Amino acid sequence: MRTITWLGVLGLGLVGVSCAESGDTLDTNGNEGQVEMSVSTAVLHDISPPLRDMVPVMEPKRHAEREFRHLPLGARVVADPIVQSAPGPNVAVTNGLNFAGVGAGDLGFSPDAAPPDTNGVVGSTQYVQWVNESLAVFDKTTGAVAAGFPKRGNVIWTGFGGGCEINNDGDPVVQYDKAANRWILTQFSVSTTPFLQCVAVSTTADATGSYARYAFAYGTFPDYPKLGVWPDAYYITFNMFGSTFVGAQACAYDRARMLAGQTATQICFQQPNTVASLLPSDLDGSTAPPAGSPNFMMTLATTTSLNLFKFHVDFANPASSTFTGPTVIPVVAFSTACRNGAACIPQSGTRQDLDSLSDRLMYRLAFRNFGDHQTLMLNHSVSTGRKTGAGIRWYELRSPGTGNFTIFQQATFAPDANHRWMGSIAQDKVGNIAVGYSVSSSNIHPAIRYAVRAPTDAPGILSNEISIKEGGGSQLSGLDRWGDYSAMTVDPIDDCTFFFTSEYLKANGTFNWSTQIASFKVAGCQ
Repeated sequence: MRTITWLGVLGLGLVGVSCAESGDTLDTNGNEGQVEMSVSTAVLHDISPPLRDMVPVMEPKRHAEREFRHLPLGARVVADPIVQSAPGPNVAVTNGLNFAGVGAGDLGFSPDAAPPDTNGVVGSTQYVQWVNESLAVFDKTTGAVAAGFPKRGNVIWTGFGGGCEINNDGDPVVQYDKAANRWILTQFSVSTTPFLQCVAVSTTADATGSYARYAFAYGTFPDYPKLGVWPDAYYITFNMFGSTFVGAQACAYDRARMLAGQTATQICFQQPNTVASLLPSDLDGSTAPPAGSPNFMMTLATTTSLNLFKFHVDFANPASSTFTGPTVIPVVAFSTACRNGAACIPQSGTRQDLDSLSDRLMYRLAFRNFGDHQTLMLNHSVSTGRKTGAGIRWYELRSPGTGNFTIFQQATFAPDANHRWMGSIAQDKVGNIAVGYSVSSSNIHPAIRYAVRAPTDAPGILSNEISIKEGGGSQLSGLDRWGDYSAMTVDPIDDCTFFFTSEYLKANGTFNWSTQIASFKVAGCQ
C-alpha cells in the first residue's frame, strides 16, 4: 500500500487528503479535520436482461417506518429578515401533465413503508419515478405507465446476487444523464453486510431496457445517498454512521466506464464529523461546465453560512484527485424550522406533527452554465420567525466562470401562515426558476404546490402559488416521517418544461401515502 497524507483544519479552507491504491481504505486514526481518499473497485458488476422482462420475487408485506438520523445545526432562533410574506406577481405558466405516481390505490400499488422518499426525473421520452419500495416508468407526453410497472425496487438486480438482489432497502435516487441519454438507478443495501450502494446505468435511452449493474461497498453505514451527474463522473454523497456519526463521504463513480458497461472504480473522500449532508452539483441543460471544472458540493455550515467544496477526480491517476474547501458563503441569518429539524409541521384534524428535515439542504443542487455565468440553485426549510409557519429558504448562486460562487439572490418564501417545506428547485434555459414543495397547517391537509419566477422579476420574489394536488387526509399518530427526496427536474429536450413529484395523502391514515407527478412551463421559454 502506498499512502500520501496531507493534514489541515476544516473551516480554514484547508483539507487533509490520504490516497491509497485500489481496494485500500484508510483509517482517520481520530485526527480531527482530516479528509482521506480511498479507491475501490465495484465488488459486483454485470449486464442485466431488460428491466421490462424482470419478474420480482414476492415479499411479505410489512409496515415499517424508516429510521432517520438528525444532524442538528443548533437551536438559534432569529426573525427571518428576508421573508416574502405575500404572494408575488402572477407569472404566466402553462400546466401540462398532472397524474398519479406510485402510491396507495394507484397502479395496483399498496405502501408498506414510510416515508416514500419520492424521487423522479424526466428523460428524452420517459419519466421514471422511484419510491422506497417500487419504481415505475411513464410516457412523458401522456403519463401512461409502461406495461409491467410498477416493479419492486430491487427487481433491477434480479440475478445479480448479494445484498442488492435480496434487499429492497430504499433511499432511492433516479437520475438521467442528459449528455449520454442514459438512466442511473441507485439505492442502498444495508440490511446485510457488507453495506452496499447498488448502481445501475442503462445501456440505452429506454428505461425499461438492460442495465450495467454495480455494487460498491462501504465499511460504515452509507445513509442518505444523493447523486449528481457531471461530465467526468457520477458524484454521490452519504452521511456515514458507525456507532455514532462519522461524517459525510463524497464519492465519484467512473462514468465513462459505466456508460461502456465495463468494470468501474469509485474514488471517495471521507469527511470528519463536522461535515454532514453534502449535496453534489447536478448538471442541467446542454452546456457542460467549463473544461476541467470540479464537481461542486454544498452543505449548511451554520445558521449564517453555507460551505462550498470542490471535488476534482482523476481516475487515470487517483493520487491527483482533490477535495478542497470549504469556501464559506455568508447568507442572511436563519433558524432551522422546528428547531433543528424535528417534527413540528401541523396537519388538519390531528395532533400528529410531521418531520421538517430542516437540518440539511434539500435535493437537488442544480447547476447550469449560461455561458457568461454559471448558477447553483438550492433550498432548505427554515422558521419564518413568526408565531406560526415554516418557509422555503432558496438561493441562486452565481459564478463568472471561475468556480468562485457568491450569493446572487436569496429569500424565504412564506406568503401566508401555512408551513412550506420539503422543497426542490431548478432553473430552465432562459433563467426561469421553479420551486416545488409540500404545504400543511392545522387548517389543511398536506398538499403539493409550486411557485415560479421570471428572470425579470424583482430579486428574491416568487410568484403566486400554484396547486398540483391538495391533500385529502393527514398522516395520523405514530408516524411523523415525510419524504425528502422530492425532485424538480427539467426536460432535457426542450430545456423548458419542469417536472415535479412529491407525496400527499388521499385520506387520513398511516402507511397510505400517494404521490403525484406534474409538469409545467413558464412563459418566455420556447
